[in-house]
Amino acid sequence: MNIPLKAVIVGCGGMAEQWLKSAVQMPDIQLVGFVDVNVAAAEARRDQFAPDALASSDLAAVLRQTHADMVFDVAIPEAHHTVTLTALAHGCHVLGEKPLANSMAEAREMVAAAEKAGKLFAVIQNRRYMEPIQRLREFLATGQLGQLTTVNCDFYIGAHFGGFRDRMRHVLLLDMAIHTFDQARFLTQTDPQAVLFAKEWNPAGSWYDHDASAIAVFEMGSRPGHTIGGNVIYTYRGSWCAEGVGTTWEADWRIIGTQGSLRWNGGDQMQIELVDETGGFHSKVKTIDLPSLRDSSKTQGHRSLIAEFVECVRAEKVPNTVASDNIKSLSMVFGAIESATLGKRVELA
Repeated sequence: MNIPLKAVIVGCGGMAEQWLKSAVQMPDIQLVGFVDVNVAAAEARRDQFAPDALASSDLAAVLRQTHADMVFDVAIPEAHHTVTLTALAHGCHVLGEKPLANSMAEAREMVAAAEKAGKLFAVIQNRRYMEPIQRLREFLATGQLGQLTTVNCDFYIGAHFGGFRDRMRHVLLLDMAIHTFDQARFLTQTDPQAVLFAKEWNPAGSWYDHDASAIAVFEMGSRPGHTIGGNVIYTYRGSWCAEGVGTTWEADWRIIGTQGSLRWNGGDQMQIELVDETGGFHSKVKTIDLPSLRDSSKTQGHRSLIAEFVECVRAEKVPNTVASDNIKSLSMVFGAIESATLGKRVELA
């Protein structure tokens, strides 16, 4: 039997709950440290999940004392850079909460530091580990919809968080849209080329201090070896202060290809229509059902993602959400913010 990998969690607020509930169910993980600027929060999580562990506000000290193998970074976005570089400097692999970093410059430095240290650095993008999203990706990869041309999604939720999000700049794009942008890349197997247009605003009645609504239009390009998504136009519309008629957290999607279209409400409603006969004013279409997933072993969100990360640490493999790939999703966030700020097209290298 494998000796458990020792893990320290940084950030012991509400977001840590889901991480910890998953981690304590895994015999491959031993929680040895809880770190938070509020020591009382670290102590409370320690008492709840691992009474024999350390609790502190000093990450470096905890890492020196515990000789941890991994750091779970669940701190606020502004702290990801410091937490990750500290963890890597102490020889730890890092699995961090999204967004990867608070700027592209910080993200590039973090990815480079992980490469130099020879350690894994990955990000929680739990949408990639949800059964309907994996089913949809698997279907799109068959090419039955033809070459993808257009992807539209809507995200409308009235989220009364309280706390730091209420005061956060670019709160929708930076803290939430990263999920949806990464979802678009994952589903279509494309990467961003440019932000064609973006707009942020804070509607009347908003309880956020800064812009909580946004629209963004992206140009996406196919990855080497993947042909289903050629030059795809991806549009995002969203708000975190939209009361009533909300979408799911996974957004509402329409995906159009040369041989048909599909609509997905982000939940259990899916409509797929494929071209069956052409020649008339309207092509005749046939309706099909979304096939079942061939392998459903990694569809438990956080738990599947954390388990895969541990597996990759042990086997020296690359996790699905490795930061060197996720930085492309992050570039969409900061590209949209730049486009909205400057009012112009932004190229994404």
